[in-house]
Amino acid sequence: MPENPNSSNSIADSFEKISTKVVDNPTEGSIWVARQIASLIRAKQKKKGKVVLGLATGFTPKSMYKELVRLHKEEGLSFRNVVTFNLDEYYPIERIALQSYYRFMHQQLFNHIDIDPKNIHLPNGEIEKEKIKNHCNEYQKDIDAAGGIDLQILGIGNNGHIGFNEPGSGLNSKTRLINLDNSTRLANAYEFANLSEVPRLALTMGIQTILSSKKIILMAWGSGKASVVKRAVEGEMTESLPASLLQTHDDTQFVIDQDAAAELTRYKSPWLTGECDWTPRLIKKAVVNMALELKKSVLSLTNSDYNEFGLGDLLVEKGDAYGINLQVYYMLRDTLTGWPAGKPNAHIPAHPERSAPWPKKVVIFSPHPDDDIISMGGTFQRLHDQGNEVHVAYQTSGNIAVTDEFVTRNLDFAIGFESVLGGPSRKSMDFVKKARNFLARKKSNQIDTPSIRKIKTLIRQGEAKATCRYVGIPEQNVHFQQLPFYETGTIQKKPTGEKDIKQTMDLLRSIQPHQVYCAGDFADPHGTHKVCFTVVIEALKRLKALKDPWIEHCWLWLYKGAWQEWNIEDIEMAVPMSPDQVMKKRHGIFIHQSQKDMVPFLGADSREFWQRAEECNANTASLYANLGLTHYAAVEAFVRCPY
Repeated sequence: MPENPNSSNSIADSFEKISTKVVDNPTEGSIWVARQIASLIRAKQKKKGKVVLGLATGFTPKSMYKELVRLHKEEGLSFRNVVTFNLDEYYPIERIALQSYYRFMHQQLFNHIDIDPKNIHLPNGEIEKEKIKNHCNEYQKDIDAAGGIDLQILGIGNNGHIGFNEPGSGLNSKTRLINLDNSTRLANAYEFANLSEVPRLALTMGIQTILSSKKIILMAWGSGKASVVKRAVEGEMTESLPASLLQTHDDTQFVIDQDAAAELTRYKSPWLTGECDWTPRLIKKAVVNMALELKKSVLSLTNSDYNEFGLGDLLVEKGDAYGINLQVYYMLRDTLTGWPAGKPNAHIPAHPERSAPWPKKVVIFSPHPDDDIISMGGTFQRLHDQGNEVHVAYQTSGNIAVTDEFVTRNLDFAIGFESVLGGPSRKSMDFVKKARNFLARKKSNQIDTPSIRKIKTLIRQGEAKATCRYVGIPEQNVHFQQLPFYETGTIQKKPTGEKDIKQTMDLLRSIQPHQVYCAGDFADPHGTHKVCFTVVIEALKRLKALKDPWIEHCWLWLYKGAWQEWNIEDIEMAVPMSPDQVMKKRHGIFIHQSQKDMVPFLGADSREFWQRAEECNANTASLYANLGLTHYAAVEAFVRCPY
């Protein structure tokens, strides 16, 4: 998470070409945007006028819609004077399909407010192909007839698309049918069973339609959007990055969280925007980024490098390059350790972890049943091999990530196994027949039956148990939480509740760990990592408030690796791996056969998880080597998190 270098936006004006509001977290940003909408609605109501809203779908606006529903139910916000036009829709798609934006909007907003159904407008994904052009023209005319859009809400794609306007969309484009870029289909694949089911076409408002709105608010959450936000806000305006075309609009506001703001100059290189407070963390960040950009080791940087890189003020304040280089080198060196739970009988003041107590009791929270081995498999094994008491808590069943084909394969095995024992029972045959019939006729809008979901859960639990046996974890130290928020059978989850938090508190109390590891990777496309992190944090906070004695000595470490990795300047503990340990980790990941080769929900990255993990760990090791540290085969990285 970036440090806030300055509360004033004026210093960033020369870099940021679009007004950008940075908030602490997505919830705060969603509430702020919802209140802008509410203020506009109420202002128009006083004048007995209507409000025309342009609405977006996807993960980004969900919390905003939740707040609008709350404002309606608890604060009397009426939508009777509101007319809505949605940005886009997949094509072709049935309105009842789980992935349709028609269904999304009704589930998230329209079914919970008092809007007149006649005032709701969405592109029609069911319309016949030969009628599409006329449908798009009529949609455009309806917007114009309503007086144009007063406030357009947008998200932003990883490739810079707004709506479904892919790179190359022209400034003069209007509502139309468009081919979806493969990167967009990959990014949206988490909504579907597999990539082949993601539509290749979509209906979308055009760039000109969007820019004709009186006001535009674009929301972006998470580090996965940081790079594209920087390019849209600070880069050149180009049709190859549609969001950058918003620079031409007189009243556009970006609302982004701290993670999405990380690449903006005012956060990444605050020394370029004015005076800054040279904390050790900021010094490390500046010097590391300079060394990597100049392709130099830290200890070889010169005074000239500092001046040319815009760090002359740092030299003035802290002295010459030699002393600063040494300070940063030692900070990097001290993050590296082969003893993630602390080294016994050793006094190492700068070590990331305490030597005592030892051995430690450790809990690894794994959002899905494979995140432990994917994200920190080398550290996982080392913690056990060094004699610590390691527990693994699998927070969700992960059942929606098991393909129907894999279920059929396991059903065949079960019947075959019973045949070895003398033949399957009538009950087994009936169960298998019903399961196969359901899967054979299953439609895109159907949720798995409880029986199918249970089979998928058992498949993932079996793989997780096998992984723990592979590492050496005793069965009594393997905990399947199956947190209730996850168990909906769909990508859309329930809000976290007291049961999720209490279950986590009870587990922590029963173990009383010295170390807790938790996923800090919030680029997970269906948001499970973030939700699971929130549950763990809330449980720890409550236990701390209750003053359980052990909690004062419990440290929380966050891992990444399944979707992205920590920036090297943020890493506080780096655990090196040998080539043999890399192979052991790979074999541990391979145990999760249901997630290999045909993995649903890969997001925008088509590599298998073992490939991502190895490349991620090898890249971190290379960064340390490029900065002048020892070159290891791979490195797993962690950041300590206060609570």
